[in-house]
Amino acid sequence: MAKHRVYSMIFAKVYPLYVQKAEKKDRTKEEVDEIIRWLTGYDQAGLEKQLDREVTVEAFIEESPAFNPDASLIKGVVCGVRVEEVEEPLMRKLRYLDKLIDELARGKAMEKILRTPPA
Repeated sequence: MAKHRVYSMIFAKVYPLYVQKAEKKDRTKEEVDEIIRWLTGYDQAGLEKQLDREVTVEAFIEESPAFNPDASLIKGVVCGVRVEEVEEPLMRKLRYLDKLIDELARGKAMEKILRTPPA
């Protein structure tokens, strides 16, 4: 089966679209970075290094240092597809990121986006 074309896109070209989507709704680049770091395990330097290296979306996800085990708590629809029903692991991880950015743009609180349990 052929790979989905999104996998070969350069993450550094997709990233500004995430930031733009957030900023249109009065959210910040820093919040986008926090979401990406939470989900993938990259620290800020690691995230910036991947952006500078212009890795593909596939490499960005596959090389993530510690994909968050709480990502399985992410539920809902993005692009008309329920993220929890996406069978292919790489695409599911990408949809998790899309869903979190959507939640940010919709004004959801960071604690809820990052699935932080109540104190």
